[in-house]
Amino acid sequence: MNKIEILQKMIDESQNIVFFGGAGVSTASDIKDFRSKDGIYSKKSKYPAEYMLHHQMFVLHPEEFYEFYKANLNCLNKEPNISHKYLSNLEKKGKLKAIITQNIDGLHTKAGSKNVYEIHGTIYKNYCTKCHKFYDAKYVFNASGIPTCECKGIIKPDVILYGEMLPDCFYKGIEAIEKADMLIVAGTSLTVEPASSLINYFHGKNLVIINRDTTSYDNKANLVINDDLKKVFSSLK
Repeated sequence: MNKIEILQKMIDESQNIVFFGGAGVSTASDIKDFRSKDGIYSKKSKYPAEYMLHHQMFVLHPEEFYEFYKANLNCLNKEPNISHKYLSNLEKKGKLKAIITQNIDGLHTKAGSKNVYEIHGTIYKNYCTKCHKFYDAKYVFNASGIPTCECKGIIKPDVILYGEMLPDCFYKGIEAIEKADMLIVAGTSLTVEPASSLINYFHGKNLVIINRDTTSYDNKANLVINDDLKKVFSSLK
């Protein structure tokens, strides 16, 4: 039995699956990841790459923050790929109970998944830092320079920047993992804390890690598949 067949058997035998994914889930939708050699953080910028997405950067240098944000995180025209679609179908079958994603692109929701915990927020929600009025993503990405509210306040994307607290859905994700009999982790290097520590809350039967490269959590998994996600999910039924 090869690894895909073993994965399929695990899915077939599980009734409470949780999926935890990172940037690698969306690369097949032509969205760049962060830490690969061609990722967003490989681009030269005035400040260290991770600082470009730090809360302090947004507060102190909003113009440069938005220049970086608009150039690298606009995925309004991107569409779900086979991984998003497979997971949406698995949820419809009643097997997949929750998706926990580090991605802010909204593609799981676009694919039809309902129970999605976006632990790093989403580009689709934006609000005025002064009066809290809501603005959609098109308004933000189409704005010239710093997007501002009619009250003159600066609009902030509802994405979790470095230095900010994680949203309540992070803790709902923990609850979902604690109840799961199978956890599929895919498309994440598992290097960003506290998101990577979510694995430690899993006490179910099968932990599966699917990633192009090895991770520091591979020794905890029942099954590790180092392959392209598109290839893996297109092989499942």
